Amino acid sequence: MRWKQFLIPVRSMDTEEARAYIGEHKEGTFTLVDVRQPGEYEKARIPGAKLIPLPELSDRLAELDPEKPTLVY
Repeated sequence: MRWKQFLIPVRSMDTEEARAYIGEHKEGTFTLVDVRQPGEYEKARIPGAKLIPLPELSDRLAELDPEKPTLVY
């Protein structure tokens, strides 16, 4: 049900908060999503990030684990 996405709280993090979160949590306990374009992803990305370009995000939400926190950049 797509309407549920509007009821889930979203919090913004700055770079240092995101870096600290990633450093404090084990890989696999959260999902890191890179919403940039494939060429940008190929040039540089945060290790472990999954590429889902922003225009595709709404169609690919099922690829994200709703039980885990998701960090999007």
